[in-house]
Amino acid sequence: MDEVRRPAGNKWVIYQMMTRLFGNKVTNNRKYGSREENGVGKFEDISEKALEEIRKLGVTHVWFTGVLEHAGMSDYSDYGIAVDDADVVKGRAGSPYAIKDYYDVDPDLAVDVEKRMKEWEALIERSHRAGLGVIMDFVPNHVARAYASDASPEGVEDFGVRDDRSRRFSPQNNFYYLPGEAFRVPPDYDPLGPELKGPQEDGFFDEMPARASGNNVFSASPTSGDWFETVKLNYGIDYEDSMKKYFDPMPDTWLKMKDILLYWAGKGVDAFRCDMAGMVPVEFWAWAIGEVKKEYPHLQFIAEIYQPALYRSYLRKGGFDYLYDKVGCYDALRALMEGHGSAREVIAASEETQDIDPHMLRFLENHDEQRIASAHFAGDARIGLPGMLFSAASGMGPVMIYFGQEVGEPALGAEGFQGDDGRTTIFDYWGVPEHQKWMNDGRFDGGRLSSAQKKLRREYGKILKLCQESEAIRFGTFVDLTPAMEIPDEAADRVICFARKSFGQTLFFFCNFSGQTVDLNYHIAREGQSALPRFRDAFTGEEVEAAEDLIRLQLPAYGYRVLEW
Repeated sequence: MDEVRRPAGNKWVIYQMMTRLFGNKVTNNRKYGSREENGVGKFEDISEKALEEIRKLGVTHVWFTGVLEHAGMSDYSDYGIAVDDADVVKGRAGSPYAIKDYYDVDPDLAVDVEKRMKEWEALIERSHRAGLGVIMDFVPNHVARAYASDASPEGVEDFGVRDDRSRRFSPQNNFYYLPGEAFRVPPDYDPLGPELKGPQEDGFFDEMPARASGNNVFSASPTSGDWFETVKLNYGIDYEDSMKKYFDPMPDTWLKMKDILLYWAGKGVDAFRCDMAGMVPVEFWAWAIGEVKKEYPHLQFIAEIYQPALYRSYLRKGGFDYLYDKVGCYDALRALMEGHGSAREVIAASEETQDIDPHMLRFLENHDEQRIASAHFAGDARIGLPGMLFSAASGMGPVMIYFGQEVGEPALGAEGFQGDDGRTTIFDYWGVPEHQKWMNDGRFDGGRLSSAQKKLRREYGKILKLCQESEAIRFGTFVDLTPAMEIPDEAADRVICFARKSFGQTLFFFCNFSGQTVDLNYHIAREGQSALPRFRDAFTGEEVEAAEDLIRLQLPAYGYRVLEW
C-alpha cells in the first residue's frame, strides 16, 4: 500500500461535497430527472487527481456528504435492496438524511453495486494518500420511514424490533408511537409533480401505529413542510411529558448508536459531522463520544447545532470538538454581504464566542444554505471574498467551503423537489454546471472555467493556504482594529478591520464589503518601539510604506488586504 500522508497543521480547512453530485458529468438537468437521464456521480469519479487539486486549494479534510444508504426512488431490487415508496421520499434521489441502513453505503455511489462498500473504503484510502482527512455524516436524530438494515453485522438487531408499540413512550423503545392512529401522507404532497409517478405512489404509506416525525412532530398527520419522510429516534426523553429524562437504565437507542459509530470508525474515517446534534441529548454525546474515543482517540466530532445556549454544554459536557458557527458569525456576515447588516454586528458575533473560538466551525456555504452567487443571496460570487477571508482568518477553529463555491456556482433553476431556491439540490439527480466546468470531464483542471472564475478560485486558494501557513491565524488572538482606523463615513459600517496576534507573528486584515473603492488610514500602535514597524503584503511580499505612524490603504470594491508585521 502507498504511504499514507495524514493532514498536518492545527487549523482544519474542510471541503464539503455532495458525493452523488461531485463527479457527475451529465449536463441534461431535466427537472425530476431519473438517474439514467441526469446522471449520478460515483465514488470512483473522485479520483487521485481530483483529491490532489482539492488539497492544493489549501484543504485538509473532505466531508463526503450523503454516503450512508438513504431512501430514494431508484430501483436496486436486483441487489436485494427494497424499492422505497415515493410517498415518503423527497426528490427522486432522496434526502441523504433519511437513512435507510446505518450499516451500508448508498448504491447510487457505486460503479459495481455489489462492491459498494469496497469502493467507499478505496476512496477513504485514496483520500488519505492525498493527505486529506475523511469526514462522513452520522445522522442520529431520525431515520427513513422504511428503515430496515440488510447489511448490519451478524447479531445486530434492527431499530424498533423489540419496541412496545402500544405505548406512546417507553425509554427502551427506539421510536415514539401514536397508538391507534395510522400514519397519513400529507395530502398536498406530490412526489414528482403532476407529470410523473414514483414507485408505489398512491398517497398511502402503511404505518400502524404512526410514529413521530424527525422534526419532533408528534402527530399522525405531519405537513409537507415537516420532515415527514423520517421518524424520530428515542433517546429516553419524554417530549410530551415535560421533557422528562429516563437515562437509567441506559436506553437501547444509545447502545445501537454507539455500535454504529464504532463500525464506521473502524473503516478509517477521521471525523463525524453529526447531523442535528442539538436535537439529541447532551448526555448521550458525553457517553458515546467518550466510548468511541477510548478506542479511536484521534476521531473528531463536529456538531450541527443552532442553539447558542447549548454551545458550551455540548463542548464541555458532550465532548464535541467543533460546533457550527451559524447562528452568529454566518448570519451576521450574510446580512452584511446582502447590504443590510453591519460590520459591528459581525465583530460582536465573533467576540461572543471568543472563549470557545478554537471550536467554532465557520462557513459561508453548505448544503443547507443558499449559494453566495445566487439571486437569493449576494448575486455575485466576488462579494463572498471579504466574507471568506473573515470566516477563514478570524478564528482558530475550522473553516469550510462547499464544492462549487470556489468557482461561483449560483444554483440556478428548479431541480425537482427543492425548487429554485438558490441551493444546490440534495434531493435530486443533477449536474452542477459551474463545478462541471472546473471538473472538465474528469480532468479536474479548470479547463472550461472563465478567466473570472479562475481568478476567483485563485483567491480562495490564497486565503485557504494562508490559514495553513500562518501561525497568527492558527494560534493567535483576535483584535478589533476599528478604534485605530479612519474610515470614510459612507463606508464606516461596510469595512471590517481586525488583527490576529501570536508570539511570532501579527497579521492585519482589512475587508471591504462595499461596492465602492474605500480609502483607509490605519494608525499604527508602536507598542514601545522607537522606530516604525515594517509591514509587508502577506500575499505578494511587497513592502508597505508607513509615514507619521500611519498606513494609507486603498481597498477596491469587495476587496481586501492582509499585512504582516
